[in-house]
Amino acid sequence: MRKTIIYLLFMALGTLHGQELNLPVFTQYLADNNFVVSPTYAGIGDNLKIRANGLTQWVGIKDAPDNQSLYADFRIADRSGVGLSFYNDKNGNTIQTGAKFSFAHHLTLDYYSKQYLSFGISYNLNTFRIDVNNLYGYDENNGTPIPSGLTDDRRTANNNFDVGILYRNKGFFASLNANNILEKNIDADIRKTEPIMLLNYQIYSGYTFKGPKNSGLEFEPSVYYQMFSSDKRSSTDVNFKFRKYNRNDDYYWAGLSYRYLNDQFFKPLNVGPMAGFKKSNFYFGYAYQITMNELSGFNSGTHVITIGLDFLQGISNCPCTQNPVHY
Repeated sequence: MRKTIIYLLFMALGTLHGQELNLPVFTQYLADNNFVVSPTYAGIGDNLKIRANGLTQWVGIKDAPDNQSLYADFRIADRSGVGLSFYNDKNGNTIQTGAKFSFAHHLTLDYYSKQYLSFGISYNLNTFRIDVNNLYGYDENNGTPIPSGLTDDRRTANNNFDVGILYRNKGFFASLNANNILEKNIDADIRKTEPIMLLNYQIYSGYTFKGPKNSGLEFEPSVYYQMFSSDKRSSTDVNFKFRKYNRNDDYYWAGLSYRYLNDQFFKPLNVGPMAGFKKSNFYFGYAYQITMNELSGFNSGTHVITIGLDFLQGISNCPCTQNPVHY
């Protein structure tokens, strides 16, 4: 029985380790919220933008990952912006909560060709906890569950930073981000089992094409790449979406995302549609990801809902932080 309890505890620690390395980024950033993947987007736009995301992964599997997050960014000067994000991520018996505080500064490289360069930095505060109340061992004689005997939650926290750079040229955009740039401070006696390098790199790039004149249409192919320094794991999202604007600057949009490991292009991790709309100051988006790996027979996919508000409009005197002109 003691061996069983120890085994379950190590299983929980393993889940905690994986969760800490990779907060779930599915398609939240495609819900007109690029700030999800890069602090460099803080302050770009004419409004205070707030986005709340609810993500339920692998619906149908008990204790599957579940995530809630809140993002807000706004401009504080003609060329600067700040952002805040908060999240709660539960994966089985491991719980991760945290916050990011971001600052971005935007420069105009060339006014006439609409070339802009942005720099961003985030301070991260993360807390990790194992809920020991749900850990059980099993009686070796009859197989009945027995409480583990642990009486308090296992908790730890760390601080870190993200940095990023963003280049924009008319409809083209490309951002490069380095997340968790500091090594983790852990005790020497567990250094062999717990990674100290949390650094991961992210590239997000795409192009926004205008449709026929006065059609109000936009088409946006994009890619999102992520690679972890600790073990060189990497994945890529290939995305496509379109928007249809009306004269009041309201719009609806739809798209498709395809995610795969970079050595398995024809074996996607998940693929799925997404759609949403913006009416006045209110925003709504929904995405559905079909699981394509071995778990596909045990769940009905991953669901992401985004609700947002845009308000406190104030147009900047610098085009480097203004919303794009649609007509």
